[in-house]
Amino acid sequence: MGMFGNILGAVLGNMGQQGGAAGAIASVAGSLLANDGDHGGLGGLVGKFEQAGLGNVVSSWIGGGQNLPISAEQLQSILGSDAVAGIAAKLGINPADAMGQLSTMLPGLVDKLTPNGAAPAGGLGNMGDLAGMLGGLLAKK
Repeated sequence: MGMFGNILGAVLGNMGQQGGAAGAIASVAGSLLANDGDHGGLGGLVGKFEQAGLGNVVSSWIGGGQNLPISAEQLQSILGSDAVAGIAAKLGINPADAMGQLSTMLPGLVDKLTPNGAAPAGGLGNMGDLAGMLGGLLAKK
C-alpha cells in the first residue's frame, strides 16, 4: 500500500495529508474503490450513494465537470457505522476525523481514476491496478 499512497499523494497534491497519514488514508480510499477491497469497488460505492439518494454526487466525480462535495456526515451515513468504525481504527483516529479526511480525498480520487467520464464496466481493478492507473496519471503531469 505504500506505493499506492505515494502515488496518490503526488497525483492529488497530497491534499493536506502529511507523511504516513497520506498513505493510510490512501489505503482506505483504495479499499473503497478496488475490486478486491472491502466495499465492492467503485460499483459498490456508486450503489451505496444511489441508495442514499446521493447518486448525483458520485456521478459528478465520475463524469466531467465540477465535482460535487460530500460532507463527512453524508459519507458516514453511506458507508455505515461498522465500516466507519473499521476505517477509523485502521487510521488510528476518531470516526469523524476519518470521514472528514476521506470526504476531502474521495471526490478528487474518483475523478482522477475515471478520466474518460465513465466508470469502467469491470470496475477500477484491484489495488495494483489502481496504483498503475495513478502512476500513469502522474507521468502525464
